[in-house]
Amino acid sequence: MPQYPNRQFLDFEQPIKELYEHIEENKRLAEKNAKVDYKSIIQQLEDSIVDKRREITEHLTPWQRVQLSRHPDRPYTLKYIQNMSNNFVELHGDRNVKDDKAMVGGFADLDGQTVMFIGQQKGINTKARQLRNFGMANPEGYRKALRLMKLAEKFNKPVVTLIDTPGAFPGLEAEERGQGEAIARNIYEMIRLKVPVICCIIGEGASGGALGIGVGDKVLMMENTWYTVISPESCSSILWRTWDKKETAAEQLRLTSLDMKSFGLVDEIVPEPIGGAHWDYAESANILKSYILKAINEFKNILPEVRTQNRIAKFGKMGFWDEIEETEEHIE
Repeated sequence: MPQYPNRQFLDFEQPIKELYEHIEENKRLAEKNAKVDYKSIIQQLEDSIVDKRREITEHLTPWQRVQLSRHPDRPYTLKYIQNMSNNFVELHGDRNVKDDKAMVGGFADLDGQTVMFIGQQKGINTKARQLRNFGMANPEGYRKALRLMKLAEKFNKPVVTLIDTPGAFPGLEAEERGQGEAIARNIYEMIRLKVPVICCIIGEGASGGALGIGVGDKVLMMENTWYTVISPESCSSILWRTWDKKETAAEQLRLTSLDMKSFGLVDEIVPEPIGGAHWDYAESANILKSYILKAINEFKNILPEVRTQNRIAKFGKMGFWDEIEETEEHIE
């Protein structure tokens, strides 16, 4: 986990940055004047940082949660896999076009049992972001994910997907290679997989890009993430012809973990360390790991046919609607 001064702070995290600056100032004074004990002052400031982190996260707006989900210091898929598991063996390629760097996956040891991890990976710096295409997968990325799911099914190993994408790549070349078909095929195949499938939203969960690896027996959503059909910025640009209404759009989209849980679109909310997952990678991974293991143990002893039917029923009943009885007037 990066430490100050390398840490980056969002606008609403500025009070925390100021406390860090006070700590650095006191450390410099301690080096110059060894006779004065600055340890107690520094300890008080460190305690204040924890309190301030708790205070800030208790009153977050939907837009601020969107910002936290995109925090530059937030852990991505490979960081979670590294902290949760051992012996991760990354597998590459869709056996058709190429290896999509925005989608990663492979077998790993999760507390003594082998699982197939699949997830979108964003870059940690400018060069890596370009390589990973900012976590936006092409059709070959979703086809690679499906290949790995089928491989896990062949060896009867659970599938764990880690969702973190601003959406599937919308470029012309992606559409030419069948972006929509690739995502639709994944949804169709995932609902029929004979092994347990656990889906975890660890950052951004946008549109079909998220749903392409988001169909499972249990859908987990981390506390400071979002999940909806469109980003607040894009929604604002469509409805108001400007990005300036993105905060209003975030509220109206009802995209937070609490909203998604109340709608029945996710099953459980995974708590994060105080202030967000970017403050403690190890703790964040351990919390998520406990939820994943619990879910795997819940579903692994259910017969595959029953598990598949339950999955179909689970997603089939999502949403709210009213049925109007057909009358002669409606027929006319």
